[in-house]
Amino acid sequence: MSNSRILPEFELLAPKTMSEAVDMAARYGDRATVLAGGTDVIIMLEKNAVKPEYVIALGEIPDLDYITYSKADGLTIGALATAYQLVQDKKVKKKYPALWQAAASLGSPQIRNAATIVGNILRASPSGDCCCAMLALGGSVVLESTSGRREVSIDDFFIDYGKIERREDEIAVELKLPPVEDASTSAFLRMTRMTFDLSKVSAAVSLQMSGKKCKAVRMAMGAVAPTAIRIKKAETMLEGVTITEKLLSDVAATVSRQVKPIDDVRSTADYRREVSGVLAKRVIKAACNV
Repeated sequence: MSNSRILPEFELLAPKTMSEAVDMAARYGDRATVLAGGTDVIIMLEKNAVKPEYVIALGEIPDLDYITYSKADGLTIGALATAYQLVQDKKVKKKYPALWQAAASLGSPQIRNAATIVGNILRASPSGDCCCAMLALGGSVVLESTSGRREVSIDDFFIDYGKIERREDEIAVELKLPPVEDASTSAFLRMTRMTFDLSKVSAAVSLQMSGKKCKAVRMAMGAVAPTAIRIKKAETMLEGVTITEKLLSDVAATVSRQVKPIDDVRSTADYRREVSGVLAKRVIKAACNV
């Protein structure tokens, strides 16, 4: 009987600069896997979900764990910035509460100490909490290769289950989130079987308000489709109108019709469909503090 805790054989590469790292990615392509915090990659290696010949570990590259914010440029998160770092950041908590709440719910404290925000996005799990939150907030993933850097909008980044808009020779170096206005607010909520479990349904919303009137909105749901998804029909219903209980009930019904969940070990499709509208309503009210 094989031991699932024994990792497959691979050559560990430890570049000292990002230039070295992208050279390695270009040289080895799909024969290599990139490792940052390792909370997902190590499990995938143990389960033989990936069998790389090479693992490119970014831990020796200095100054990749930054989290910066400015009114002009918004929020920037480096490839090695952990969930713990983000939760400790008061600017993130104030300006991007949906992302802060998603990071705060990411696994156990031990996991948050190691798991990177960029890695959580790249995992592209439909139940990835930071995926859902970032999709609601907007922004982009910055990818680097030997040809230079390019930005991919988060709206275009999640292609299908486990598939992202990243070439084999590219390494994700940072996330960018747009600046937020003073009247902006956001929230993230999720439902799980137990505290440290993966989400069986999650919801995030970002609102620009003028009193009770919604000027602009982005809403996302997780674990209800092959990827985290925007709920654009609900966004259309909310944009430019005053938020009322009647409107929220109509939005909840629309959300339940738009999602396409599946049965799995954490929940049934019928349950997810039923509660997705309820969670969408709750997350809007949470963002509006009502």
